[in-house]
Amino acid sequence: MIELDGRDVSIDDVVRVARHAARVELTPDAIDRMTVARDVVERLAEGEPKYGISTGFGALATVSIPPERRRALQLALIRSHAAGMGEPVEVEVVRAMVFLRARTLAMGHSGARPLVAQAMLDLVNADITPIVPEYGSLGASGDLAPLAHGALAMLGPRWPRSTGGRCASRRRSRPNRTRREGRPRRHQRHRCDPGDALSGRR
Repeated sequence: MIELDGRDVSIDDVVRVARHAARVELTPDAIDRMTVARDVVERLAEGEPKYGISTGFGALATVSIPPERRRALQLALIRSHAAGMGEPVEVEVVRAMVFLRARTLAMGHSGARPLVAQAMLDLVNADITPIVPEYGSLGASGDLAPLAHGALAMLGPRWPRSTGGRCASRRRSRPNRTRREGRPRRHQRHRCDPGDALSGRR
């Protein structure tokens, strides 16, 4: 078991998760840091318009988004960025990506809810790997498209993912099977709260 505190992650830890199905759990300290940072985001959402929380993105940065539409805004950001193409990246590469993104959020600087980092680790621990196309980037940040494809797997069973190293079509309705447990496992769907999608880019 690897305890993820958002600070001390070694290359060996990454290899263990990516190639050897090591399980990962968040430490209480990491959860506390993320909670404190998330409280800041919640307060910002209630005050003057703040970029990506209560406003649009890019050219729409000055457009205020009403509270009832802010979750939809975060989901739209992920969907719009999931614009990759080509063959799926190797499972071990995607597992490393998901683990390292959870580690970044666990540092407590992004304002992400602890639930978001935990959802990423749930994928890793259940041996469920998002299908990330080989090609695709957005602007100067080459990781936005791959990260968006990774996030889709947390938003519901209709999004492509692989289980136990095998690809699962988005048309299939049968439950996922994990390589380690060999039995059906339900995939929990998560929602996007204000700031969640933006925090995944930091």
